[in-house]
Parts: sequence; C-alpha cells; structure tokens
Amino acid sequence: MKSDSIAFAVAGTLFGLLVGWVIGSQQAANALPPAPRAAASAPAPESGSRAVPVDETKAASLKDLAARQKTDPSPRAQLGNMYFDAERFDEAIAWYTEALTIDPKDVDVSTDLGVSYYYTNQPDRALEQFDRSLKLDPTHVKTILNMGIVKAFGKQDLEGAAQAWAQVVELAPNSPEGQAAQGALERLRAAHADGVGTTGTGTTGAP
Repeated sequence: MKSDSIAFAVAGTLFGLLVGWVIGSQQAANALPPAPRAAASAPAPESGSRAVPVDETKAASLKDLAARQKTDPSPRAQLGNMYFDAERFDEAIAWYTEALTIDPKDVDVSTDLGVSYYYTNQPDRALEQFDRSLKLDPTHVKTILNMGIVKAFGKQDLEGAAQAWAQVVELAPNSPEGQAAQGALERLRAAHADGVGTTGTGTTGAP
C-alpha cells in the first residue's frame, strides 16, 4: 500500500482531524496537512494538488519489466503507486488490477485499488473492493478507515461510517488510524444530536 492511500472528503469542520491526512502501510503516515483531499460531492484530487509527476523513464522501465515478468505483481503494483501519486487514477486502477490478477491476496494493493475507485467517483466499487480486502484481513485498519470515509462521503451513510471508525478505534486505539477515527467520531457525534455515531462498533462488511 502506498503512502497516499486514504480517501479524503470535506464536510465543514466535521472531519478536521482527517482533512488532508493520508496513510499507507508501506510508508510511514504523513503529518496532518491543512488541505482537504477530495470533495464530498465528487471525489477528486483537491485543488492545490499534491500530485507527483510520473517519472516516465522509471515508468517505462517498470512496464518493460512487467512485460518480461508475466507472473510478478511487484512492477505492476509499483506502477499503480506511481500513477496514484500522479493522481492519474484510471491508470492506477489498470495496474493495480493487473497486480491483483497475479496476486489476489495482496490486501494492500486491494485497498489501494478501492481508494482509486473512490477517486474516480465509483463509491460502490470502492466499497466492494474494501469488502474483498477485509475477507483477506478482517482487521486491516486502513481498509476499515477508508470504508468509513467512503460510506460517509460517497454514500452519505453516516451511521455506517461511524460503525467503521468505531471498529478502527477498538482495533488500534493508539495508532494514527485509531486517533484519526476517534477524532472523526467525536466530530460526527458533536454535529448530530440525533445520536449518529453512538451505536457502537457494528460491522463493516467483513465476514
């Protein structure tokens, strides 16, 4: 999983702790920058984009390696990461999909693919992909945190989002993911006097 693999959205100050924060399992979590990652109505890279231009020489080398090594998912996952960093999500989806065809048990790549679906305005496909990730690892907190974000902003399912974030807090309370989820829950509960976010952990779609 790459360092920019958490989907982000904006809803006033509700997710102040989450705004702009991205997590990955291959690299350390970034600090909390001030800019939002994506708009709630149309998941997309934020204005003032932090896209990293693709190193075309490196990309060409990885594509050549992928063509020669038909059963190696690594260059395909690396290409997916490169295009994700460049916010070229359609191309990231293509390479992540190829990597998963070779190694369907890579939970990190699976979740990166789900985030890429979200950024291309496909929240249902994102959630389906996260479900696949959780079948591989039901306690993968980055997947569950992402699931909550997509439920909140892609599906307007605040109760489902709260259940996902509560599970992240239960699984890893002292982790960056757990702290972000706790902050999101507190803001959600403060913003909704109708009890949203107070029903406990519930389920996230994992078996």
